[in-house]
Amino acid sequence: MLSLQQLPCIHQTLLLNASTQLGVYANGRFQRGVPFLVRAEQISAPSTSLQVAAENAKGFLPVTDKTDGYSFIYPFGWQEIVIEGQDKVFKDVIEPLENVSVNVFPTNKENIRDLGSPQEVAEALIKKVLAPPSQKTKLLNATEHDVDGKAYYTFEFVAQAPNFTRHALSTITIGNGKFYTLTTGANERRWGKMKDKLSTVVGSFKIFNV
Repeated sequence: MLSLQQLPCIHQTLLLNASTQLGVYANGRFQRGVPFLVRAEQISAPSTSLQVAAENAKGFLPVTDKTDGYSFIYPFGWQEIVIEGQDKVFKDVIEPLENVSVNVFPTNKENIRDLGSPQEVAEALIKKVLAPPSQKTKLLNATEHDVDGKAYYTFEFVAQAPNFTRHALSTITIGNGKFYTLTTGANERRWGKMKDKLSTVVGSFKIFNV
């Protein structure tokens, strides 16, 4: 199995827990109660192609980050919050487990395939980064696909805590000297209702040269 040491340097990864608070998994510890700010405005304007994608997928809004070189769409009504160390986070104000987060880390790798197979990389990320050690996790599937000649790994997993189970989707890729991760999910009890919408979010994620 791929070890975390083989992954790009991830200094700090933020997690969304079952409450409206946020948690940080850093330096081997899961820290709760991280302060955050609500952002009312969208920092960067969406590209024309992404606007079209959002219009075709009714009920979504587009985001384009021209600095880090990525774009995606998220469900209308989710609110953007700002957290130090996290590139983008949007969440539902009523269902806090329904959210999407993007992280960007520097790497000297040139292709996601350099890290291993989709299953190897997914299992390492889930156990070491995407869920705190106290949660029982299970990888459900992991696949690879190409977008404009760039390889992406997409995987589905569940993370079980004492009082909730989160069902999540992630997509990861490498480009621009950066390792990108987008993760979205929902409480297991709402997965049936949310899975198509969350799949649309993951499928919309795309990086571009900057």
